Order: sequence, then structure tokens, then C-alpha cells
Amino acid sequence: MFKKSAVFAALVAVAIAGAAYAQQSPVQPAPVTRTPIGKVDVPGSNYEVITAIVVLQPGFKAGRHSHPGTAQAVVLEGEFMLAVDGQPEKTFKAGQSLEVPFKAIHNEGAVGSVPAKLISVFVVEKGQPLVQPAK
Repeated sequence: MFKKSAVFAALVAVAIAGAAYAQQSPVQPAPVTRTPIGKVDVPGSNYEVITAIVVLQPGFKAGRHSHPGTAQAVVLEGEFMLAVDGQPEKTFKAGQSLEVPFKAIHNEGAVGSVPAKLISVFVVEKGQPLVQPAK
């Protein structure tokens, strides 16, 4: 009898802990994720190269921002919108590549009903935040 009640108590504790964890977990994916897959210093400079998988959820627009350097990307899945200040907005589809000029203020987002997934290469100043909101 003692073993059954101990097992029952353990199961109840796990269920309560699981429910508490589920309440802390986000209900939906973050609107943008950047997963670094590589980082290397540029010899003789104050720059580094960061390679990342970037995923933007459908309909998400990042808002005007810049990077402390340049960015190049290839769209792997979905459609990606890029609006560099002073240039017309462009949409890139899977297989197409793009470049964000040095410290250019821009907006970006996923177009359509599926996430936009890119592999991005940033050549940026060391020690600076990768994304800097525009003023």
C-alpha cells in the first residue's frame, strides 16, 4: 500500500511541475531567432564574422535597425522583405541572396504565411550588439 501511495504522490508532483513549466513556456515561437553556427575573428582588425541561421515568423517585421557592419544572406525557405532606408523595398524568395550595406538602417520581415529562413553572414565590429534599433 505504501509503494502505491508513494508512486501516486510522485506522479502528482510531476504533473504539477509539468503544468507550472508549461505556463512559463512561450505559447508561440519568438518572432525572430538568430542561431549562431560560426564565429571567427578577421585577422588584423576589430571585426568578426558571425554566421547564423535566422528565422522570422510569418508577418513579422523587425522595425528599423542596423548592424555594426555588413550582412549577407541567402533565403533558404519562405519569402524575406528588406527595406533599406533610401531604397525601394525588395522581396527575396528561396534561393536568392541579398546584402545589407555597412551599418545601413533597414527594416526586414517575413512575407506570406510561412516563416522566412535564411543563412546570414555578418561582418561586424567586435563587442557591439548584433542588432541596434534605429533612432
